[in-house]
Amino acid sequence: MSTFRAIVFASVIAGFIVGLVVTVAQQFGTVPLILKAEIFEKAAETHQHDAAAAPQAATVGHDHAGHDHAAHDHADHDHGADAWEPRDGFERNAYTAAANVLTAIGFALLLSGFFAVRSGATGDSVSWHEGLMWGLAGFAVFTIAPGLGLTPELPGVPAAPLLSRQIWWTAAVLATAVGLGFIVFRRSVPAAIAGVILLILPHSIGAPELAHVETNVPSSLSHQFVTAVTVTSLVFWTLLGAVTSAVFARFDRGAELRA
Repeated sequence: MSTFRAIVFASVIAGFIVGLVVTVAQQFGTVPLILKAEIFEKAAETHQHDAAAAPQAATVGHDHAGHDHAAHDHADHDHGADAWEPRDGFERNAYTAAANVLTAIGFALLLSGFFAVRSGATGDSVSWHEGLMWGLAGFAVFTIAPGLGLTPELPGVPAAPLLSRQIWWTAAVLATAVGLGFIVFRRSVPAAIAGVILLILPHSIGAPELAHVETNVPSSLSHQFVTAVTVTSLVFWTLLGAVTSAVFARFDRGAELRA
């Protein structure tokens, strides 16, 4: 039970610390780029709406039923536009911070579970630099590997269907995690070969993508966003690995002393 408490306490503490730090980093990295992209996205939506409304307006005097239908379509559009979303500023930042903290706690629970198994098998506490290596592994599995096929997209940039992207992303993450596990933990030639095959397999199949993409979002803005997301993710994972391991070792050592 003491190990369970160490896992939970370490995950919550590390999750809060890392989640808040990443939220601050996002305010200087990804958030300004998202806000810029939303300006282009709203401009494109306005242009499309005006273009669709022009032929409807031309038929108003000829067909009253058509006018009613156009009015109905406009009401539907207004209903979709009025869908709830957090207001810019404090409310939006608060939801972002909450999401970051919860995400960090979830991954910290995963790391703490690995640290508990590691400590139980060896009898030694996990050091912060070992936790840092686990964090880098998480960065490779959850950011680098899927990011080679599916780059982060800004608002207003079309992408392949969500379900197909989710399936490929999950397959890439699982294949990379198992492949790295074979290479690092099995330490044999057949395992290393199998690991390399698993690392390559998702990318040889290829991620789902659109044949043709039309967007008014500048490509330079998209490139900056990919860089900002990658750097922020690196901060997230390295900090999460180091802080989680340090806090877990502290609680786990305290539990052993009390026992």
